[in-house]
Amino acid sequence: MRLTSVANAPVSFGVFELSDAPPPLTADEMVRAIADAGYEGIDSGPIGYLGTGDDLAKRLDGLLLAGGWVDLRYSDPDAFQSGLAGLDAALDVFAAAPAAPAHLAPRPTLACSGTPARFARPGGNAPGLEPSEWAGYAARVQQAVDRCRERGFEPAFHHHLGTYVETPEDVERLLELTDVQLCLDTGHLLLAGGDPVTALRDWSSRVGHVHIKDGDRQILAQALADGVDLRELMGRGGFAPLGEGELDLPGVVRTLDEIGYQGWVIIEQDTLPGRRTVAQNIADQAENREKLRELGL
Repeated sequence: MRLTSVANAPVSFGVFELSDAPPPLTADEMVRAIADAGYEGIDSGPIGYLGTGDDLAKRLDGLLLAGGWVDLRYSDPDAFQSGLAGLDAALDVFAAAPAAPAHLAPRPTLACSGTPARFARPGGNAPGLEPSEWAGYAARVQQAVDRCRERGFEPAFHHHLGTYVETPEDVERLLELTDVQLCLDTGHLLLAGGDPVTALRDWSSRVGHVHIKDGDRQILAQALADGVDLRELMGRGGFAPLGEGELDLPGVVRTLDEIGYQGWVIIEQDTLPGRRTVAQNIADQAENREKLRELGL
């Protein structure tokens, strides 16, 4: 039995929040494009975007649900508590997803809400948590992890530009203070100063979910010079189509095999709504899938 499967995500088509302007293709059209390109699964995107309950299973039409993003304000105790209802709603959606082998069950993808300073200067260019703040932050992450496990789901924490868990050092600290598995995102790690191949090896025992995206540090440098934020960095193509940035994609695929990774690999190419045409988005994701296929994945 093949133990690694490849999915895509609505962010590749510019869908991040339900409040964003509607994308120029419908959710049904997006699912069809992803299936036609040979993907086996899809990330949920904003909870509710692909539907809930029976509507979700019907829309997926043979695709599996790989996981879904849930952010919480771990740095703020009160905001964290009030946000747990959103986590519970996400877990309800995952519970209604089509049945899947255990290693391909949907993963709650936990992440923290962005910090304004880091969002404005992504890539480890703004201060993060104070040393005294880490214990409380990590305790709340662990609380969210335990809540997912109580519902039968194994979550993974997504380090991300513009947040308190951005740099390799931030990731190391979180792994020390919790038992959460890691959603290793090659593009976000690359642009935060990390080496995705080295990280896969160093954190192999904690990697439970993988997002593969490319990154262009020259575009990041220009964005910082121009004083634009993370959102505009994505709009400028900071996360390039696979093979057009600086990611060692063959090295990543080879290392996934070396460490015996089992589970979802989700190709993402974060872009803003309206920056690329529907035809470009569809072609990009078909080509991204083919690049992994050529590498044996």
